[in-house]
Amino acid sequence: MNKPRPLTTQHMRPTIAKAGGGRERASLVEKALESIEVGSHSFSAASKLFDRTTRERSWLLYAWCRRCDDIADNQDKGGPLGNQGTPKDAEDRIQAIRVLTRRALDEQPTADFAFDALGLVADECGLTYDMANDVIRGFAMDATGFSPNNERELLRYCYHVAGAVGIMMAHIMGVDPEDGETLDRANDLGIAFQIANISRDVVEDAAAGRVYIPAEWLAEAGLAAGDHAVPENRFDLAGVMPRMIALMEKHEAAARLGAKRLRFRSRWAVLAAANIYGAIGRKVLNRGQKAWDRRVVVRGPEKLWHVGTAFFQAVWNRPPGPQEPIIWSRHDFRPVAGW
Repeated sequence: MNKPRPLTTQHMRPTIAKAGGGRERASLVEKALESIEVGSHSFSAASKLFDRTTRERSWLLYAWCRRCDDIADNQDKGGPLGNQGTPKDAEDRIQAIRVLTRRALDEQPTADFAFDALGLVADECGLTYDMANDVIRGFAMDATGFSPNNERELLRYCYHVAGAVGIMMAHIMGVDPEDGETLDRANDLGIAFQIANISRDVVEDAAAGRVYIPAEWLAEAGLAAGDHAVPENRFDLAGVMPRMIALMEKHEAAARLGAKRLRFRSRWAVLAAANIYGAIGRKVLNRGQKAWDRRVVVRGPEKLWHVGTAFFQAVWNRPPGPQEPIIWSRHDFRPVAGW
């Protein structure tokens, strides 16, 4: 009678470490391009201005960001938020992101192309788990219902969900890891983008139970979080927007100083993105209480105008910078304890 053989790892072959989880680079790039074209028309348009290598690497990073956001919010390609479940469900989703990200950066297959894409671009550009984890903290803040009380907390949130991505993009564009000044300005670009997004999406976020305008600002306008976005309060809500867009423009102007240090095509792409996202914020401001009657967008012809303007800005390369002295750095916005 044959006895069952005990399970043993003696003859098991270890998984061979390979960036990208063993997938072909061209396949990952193709899937990443599909992701950005569906998920962000503005980023997709600006990314086309990079040189080919930088362009493909930006797509790979975007695919990971998009997938993490979808997992954290239980949604599909940035669509409507899914059922958030219990706090334990949210914690489990964030833990899954961390585990898959760690595995990808350890050059192990993840069975998810977006995480494998991160593993590939991280290997090519020296991205680290600490950089990725700063972004994951932003997803954790969203998943656990974070809402800022004041401007400082708003900026910390913007750092984690967007500024930290800007820093990773700076590495992809070839910025020296020791060039702290340029990395700080890359963080400013992400912060400006996120403030524009928050301003545009106030009503949509409120419908999902999320509030990103500082509670102190709302209170000063006589608004209560939760009721701030209802139609009868839109006039008072619009009164908060000059403060939001001024903060956006401060960080946008600082970011342009960092773009000055980049290679021409990277500088052009960054300035085009800054023009497009800046236009979103300024449209919200200019529309007043009607800003949220329909979604603010920058359509094709206008995008082309901003891209063309960015070309001449990149050639001239003499940005004025913010009106007030820059006394902050990326280190002022990290980390948030508990995430």
